[in-house]
Amino acid sequence: MELGCRVLAGLLVLLGLWGLSAAEPVKFKDCGSESGNLTTVDITACTSLPCQLHKGKTYGVNVTFVSFTASETSKAVVHGIMAGVPLPFTLPNDDGCKSGIQCPIRKGQQYNYINSLAIKEEYPSVKLVVQWQLKDDKSRDIFCWEIPVEISS
Repeated sequence: MELGCRVLAGLLVLLGLWGLSAAEPVKFKDCGSESGNLTTVDITACTSLPCQLHKGKTYGVNVTFVSFTASETSKAVVHGIMAGVPLPFTLPNDDGCKSGIQCPIRKGQQYNYINSLAIKEEYPSVKLVVQWQLKDDKSRDIFCWEIPVEISS
């Protein structure tokens, strides 16, 4: 029984690593990271800009950053910006402490924030900019990045 659990745990780790390796680093615009330094932004299946996001699919996001602050909590906020107007995107989990980050966040430490973004069937086919922020417990941006995307069927 114990051996079976170890094998299952090993398979889950390998599947998780494979999922992360399927992500591609993308060029991003830092949109005001106050409390951290962004190193990389990886998005599943995004090999060029604008990222092509297809309705009905979910895309993995992996952000590597170094925190400049200590924080007990972190919260992700995502918007699609069209014609300068931010429209909220819903995340399955907006708690950064449950998205690959072990809280409390410590100053000077590197972290990998991992989440996903579902592109719903009811979203319009449109070009827009995705803005993704991770806020500390004082509502400052630990990181803020933007990338152009195109949502299509």
